[in-house]
Amino acid sequence: MKTKLSILLVLLCFLHSPVFAQEKTKKELKAEKEQQQQKEIEALINSKSFVFEAQKVNPQGGRVIILDYNTYFLKFNTEKTTSDLPFFGRAFNVAYGGDGGIKFEGVPENIKIEKKKKSYLLKATVKGKDDVYNLTFSIFLNGGATLFVNSNNKASISYDGEIKAPKTKESDKK
Repeated sequence: MKTKLSILLVLLCFLHSPVFAQEKTKKELKAEKEQQQQKEIEALINSKSFVFEAQKVNPQGGRVIILDYNTYFLKFNTEKTTSDLPFFGRAFNVAYGGDGGIKFEGVPENIKIEKKKKSYLLKATVKGKDDVYNLTFSIFLNGGATLFVNSNNKASISYDGEIKAPKTKESDKK
């Protein structure tokens, strides 16, 4: 009886003692978060469907201009690409009284994706109503991106910003 009681007492001590789970360090958590973000960015690029939100403009021969947050965008999709970006620079053949920005809708052609060491290079050509736009994205694995736009009627310009998943009707309802 004493042995049974002592065994039971020892078992209760083991069961009652707190179990320490191995917690991940901040460094490990940060690495996991970065890896998850990289997978999301790679999935967006491979699906060829994302939204580029411009935060800065780098006009040719001008100074950097910081833009209002979430105001200017380029929605890239293989079926329809839509752009509403500001333009600062020289225009060559533009209709009088036009918008002045880089605003167009069209179907992208000649889409090429090239994987680099820590980024992706995506190139496409979009024919708008009055112009042809050559788009070159440098997309980094953290979601940051640079967009270079060359057109027939305006000087080259680049934008710094980030890419995100396009909003769906379900996410708009939330």
